[in-house]
Amino acid sequence: MKTLKYIALSIITFGMLSCENELVDDLRNRNSEDPIVLEEFNRGSADFSKFVALGNSLTAGFADGALYRIAQENSTPAILAEQFAALGNGGAFTQPLTNDNVGGLLAGGNPLPGFGPRLVFDGSGPAPLSSVVGPIQPSTDIVLNNPTGPFNNLGVPGAKSFHLLAPGYGNFTNLFTSPPTANPYFVRMASDPSTSVLADAIAQQPTFISLWIGNNDVLGYALSGGDGTDPITPMAGPPGVGFEQTYQALVASLVGNIPNVQGILANIPNVTAIPHFTTVPYNPIPLNSSSASALNQAYATYNGGLQFAAQNGLLSAEEVEQRTITFFEGEGNTMVLIDEDLTDLSSFGIPSFRQSTDEDLFVLPLASLIPQGFGTQIQLTDNLVLTPQEQEEIAEATAQYNQVISAAASASGFALLDANTLLDQLASTGIETSGVIITSDLVTGGAFSLDGVHPTSRGYAFIANEMLKAIDATYGTNFEASGNLVDVSAFNTNYSPTLLQ
Repeated sequence: MKTLKYIALSIITFGMLSCENELVDDLRNRNSEDPIVLEEFNRGSADFSKFVALGNSLTAGFADGALYRIAQENSTPAILAEQFAALGNGGAFTQPLTNDNVGGLLAGGNPLPGFGPRLVFDGSGPAPLSSVVGPIQPSTDIVLNNPTGPFNNLGVPGAKSFHLLAPGYGNFTNLFTSPPTANPYFVRMASDPSTSVLADAIAQQPTFISLWIGNNDVLGYALSGGDGTDPITPMAGPPGVGFEQTYQALVASLVGNIPNVQGILANIPNVTAIPHFTTVPYNPIPLNSSSASALNQAYATYNGGLQFAAQNGLLSAEEVEQRTITFFEGEGNTMVLIDEDLTDLSSFGIPSFRQSTDEDLFVLPLASLIPQGFGTQIQLTDNLVLTPQEQEEIAEATAQYNQVISAAASASGFALLDANTLLDQLASTGIETSGVIITSDLVTGGAFSLDGVHPTSRGYAFIANEMLKAIDATYGTNFEASGNLVDVSAFNTNYSPTLLQ
C-alpha cells in the first residue's frame, strides 16, 4: 500500500512541476508588464565581514539521512554567506566538507555504525543508496582525511544544546567512552581534541553569528518514540545540564567574549509536525475477510480478559471500549500498540494493548514494517509511536525552550527566526515562495528530504531567506526590498543516486 502511495506521489510530482513552471511563467509575464522598482541594497548597521554559524544538523546541511558534499554546499549558512559576500560585506566562508556525495563516515577505513550513506528516491519511496547503485562505501574518514580549519560552519549533526559547551567533544578517543562523550562530525572539524564548539567559534572573533540549537534536545526523545532511551533535556539545571542555563551561557559567552558581535538566533520547530511523524497514517491496514476473522479470533482471549477486568471493577466501561481490539474486512484498519499509560493489568496477565487513533503519531521506519505484520500480529512497541501524552511532553518542552530563546534574542539585540511558526505553516497550508509552493509532505512537498526530518536544499534556501528577512527587521538591512533574497525554486529537492563524487 505504501509503495503504491509513493508511485502515485511520483506521478503527481511531475504534474506539480509542470504547474509550477506555468506559475513561474505567469509571474514573469506579470513582472514584465508591471515591473517592480527595487531599492538599492543597504546593509544598515549589520557587519557580515566574518560570519560563523553554530548549531546541529540543521546548520550543517544534513539531508537524506546523511551529511554529503552538495547538501553542505547548499546549507543555510553557506547560502547566507554567499548573499553577504555578493553584496560586498562578507568574507570567506569555510565548511568542513565531506569527500563525496555518498554520505556516511569511516574511521581508519572501517564504516562507523550508524553513519551510513544517504537515502535516495527509488521510484516508490526513500531507499538506501546501495539498493539502487549497489554496494558502496564512503570516502570521508575521520582518522585519515580530516579537513583543515578554522571552519565558519560549526554545525555538528547530532549535537544537543549542552554539547556546544563540552570540551573534548571532538576528541577521537572519547568516541569509545560509555556513553560516548564525543561526536565524529566534530572530530573532523575541532581545532584540537580538547576544544569545544563554542570555543572554536569565539576564537575566530566573528562579527556576525547564527545559533540554531535545541532541536535535538526534544527530537531525540521524539525519534525514539518517547521510550525513555533519549530523554528530553530538562529545563532546570546548571550549564551543561539544564536547557535554560545552558542556552543562556552560550549566548552570554558569545556576547561577552566577542566585542560588538551581532547575530541571529532560531527557535525550535514543533518536531511532531515533520513528515517523519506525519507520513504513516494511523489506519494503514487493508484486510480481507479471512485475515480479519483470524485476527479477531487471535485477540478474543485478550478481549475476554478486559470483560473480566470490568466485572471485577478494575476497568471502566470507557477504558474497556478503548482497549478492545477489533478488525474488519477492507481498508483503514487501525494498528495494535502497547500503551504504558493504560491501567496496568499485567498482574492479571492482561497486556496494555489498544488500537491506534488519529491522535497517535508513528515514526517513518514503521512504513517498511507494516507488511511484516507490525500493528496486527506484532504489537507496536513504544519506540514506534508517539502517544498523545508523549506529544504533550514534547510540546511543553518546546514552548519552554522557545521562551528562553526569545528572551535571549531580546536581551542580546539579536535577530530571531521563528522556525516554529514556519513549520506549522508548511504543515498546515504550505508556503508560496519564488513561484513554487513548498509543504511538509514527504517526497512531493519540496521542503523536507527523504529522512523526513531534515530539509532539502530547497528547504535550506527557504530558511536562508526567512533569516535574511529577520535580519532586515533587526539590523536595518533590506535584502528583501532590494531583491537580494535567493531564488528558492533554483535549488534541488532531491539528488540523483548517480551523484557520488
